[in-house]
Amino acid sequence: MGADPLEPGRLTVGIIDDHPVVIEGVQTWLARDRRIHVVHVADTPENVPAGIDVLILDLSLHGRLVLDELARLARRPQRVIAFSQFTEREMVLAALEAGACEFVAKNEGRAHLLEAVLTVVADRPYVTPTAAGVLVSDRPAASCRLSEQERTALLLWFQSMSKASVARRMGVSVHTVEMYIKRARVKYAQAGRPAPTKADMLARAFEDGLIRPEEIVGYRSSAALPGAVPTASPEPVP
Repeated sequence: MGADPLEPGRLTVGIIDDHPVVIEGVQTWLARDRRIHVVHVADTPENVPAGIDVLILDLSLHGRLVLDELARLARRPQRVIAFSQFTEREMVLAALEAGACEFVAKNEGRAHLLEAVLTVVADRPYVTPTAAGVLVSDRPAASCRLSEQERTALLLWFQSMSKASVARRMGVSVHTVEMYIKRARVKYAQAGRPAPTKADMLARAFEDGLIRPEEIVGYRSSAALPGAVPTASPEPVP
């Protein structure tokens, strides 16, 4: 069994912001919790070391938005928290759609940032007041916004592929596939529409139009018998 990331000093965090005073402030906030160890600070999203549990990323660096870099970093195993002074609806939704696990406004302070860090590493839902206001007003049906990687992982998984097969198809690790699935589950829980089983998740994806029924064609491995079409089973989402 792997080490608990919430043991003292085990939860590793990176901070990317182009204002030194913000980095120093966030470091001070996080240093008050003995479970957290800041291992990387930078003013650009390049050269982020592997193995970080949570990355806190400012969405505007040196005068430009970094949503593309957010999406790139979200494809890695670490969880990404968008941390921004820009709280417009479109910005919040764009960050979540790009793969951010949480959105924390800079004016929401230490308590919300710390809680976001501790919950995302445990794959539990947490919504700040800023994000909650946007999500509630997004669409009446409280539909869920998944990143392209999350949607792809779910689609392949729904086609009865094993997670190992999904990982090979996407060119990522099994751990990363599990992270995409867990992240989608957390987003549905945040929207008030929990999906604890694979069948529940499939139903939610159909309801939101994220996946069309004709896309679930049934995956056949090279060892499958002729005419056999596996179906998605209602196994719990790990």
